[in-house]
Amino acid sequence: MCRLILATGRFDAGAILDAAVDMSCGRTADHDGPTNVHPNGWGAVWRQPDAPNGLAVHRDVRPLGESYDDSPIRGLETPFLAIHARHATLARNQGLKCTHPLERGGEFPWYFMHNGFLPTVYQLLGLPESEFDSGEYFDYIVPKDVRRLDEASTLERLTALPPGGSSGNAIAVNPEHAYVIHWTTPGNQAPRYFGMYTLSTPRFRVIASEVVPALAPPEHWEPLKPDHVVEIPLAPVTDPVLS
Repeated sequence: MCRLILATGRFDAGAILDAAVDMSCGRTADHDGPTNVHPNGWGAVWRQPDAPNGLAVHRDVRPLGESYDDSPIRGLETPFLAIHARHATLARNQGLKCTHPLERGGEFPWYFMHNGFLPTVYQLLGLPESEFDSGEYFDYIVPKDVRRLDEASTLERLTALPPGGSSGNAIAVNPEHAYVIHWTTPGNQAPRYFGMYTLSTPRFRVIASEVVPALAPPEHWEPLKPDHVVEIPLAPVTDPVLS
C-alpha cells in the first residue's frame, strides 16, 4: 500500500516533497487502513525540458523520510511533479525493480505509480500466476502503443477485474499527459485509506492520498470523485514556464 501526490501549475516543489514525507511517515494519517508508515522506497517523476522526452525520474529504495534530501526535488522549478511512497504488500516485491514509478520505455514512454493490491489482474494478461501485481496492473490498464487513456474504456477495464484486491488508484504519466485513476474494488474495507483528495488554488492543483494541512487547511480540500480518471495536459518542453 502506498501514498501518492501530484502537483501541477506554479507550486513549491519542496512543499510537495515535504507533504509526501508527512504522508509516508504517518504524520497526516486519518483513515481506516492498516498502514501508516510506508518505508519500502519511493520515487518521483517531473517535467524537465533537458531530460529525455521532457520527463525526469528519481528512485530510491530507502524510506522517503530518510532520503528525501538526497534527491534534486527540493530545488526544482517545474510545472508538474508526482511522488510515490511505498509500503510493499508482499515482502518479496522489494528493491529497485519494484520501486515506482514503473517505466515502459520506447519512443513514447509511460511512467506508472500505483496504490493498492490487485493480485488477480494477471489472469487478464494470460499469465500463470502473479509475480508483481503493480507491474501487471500497469501492463493491463495502459495498453501498449496507446498515447492517451480514455476514461470510459479505462473504467470498463477496471470493472472487468476478477474479484480480489483493494485499489486501482494510480498516476500514469507520458510526455503529453498525466492521468490520475481513482478506483477501488467493490466492498473495499478501507475506503478512507484509498480515498483521494484535491486542493485547487489560482496558481496550482494538488491531488493526494491524504489531506495535508501543511499545504492548506483541511476545509480547502475536496474529496476526488470516485470511479474517475483525471486527465492533465502537460506543458510542451519548450513552454517558458519550464525555463
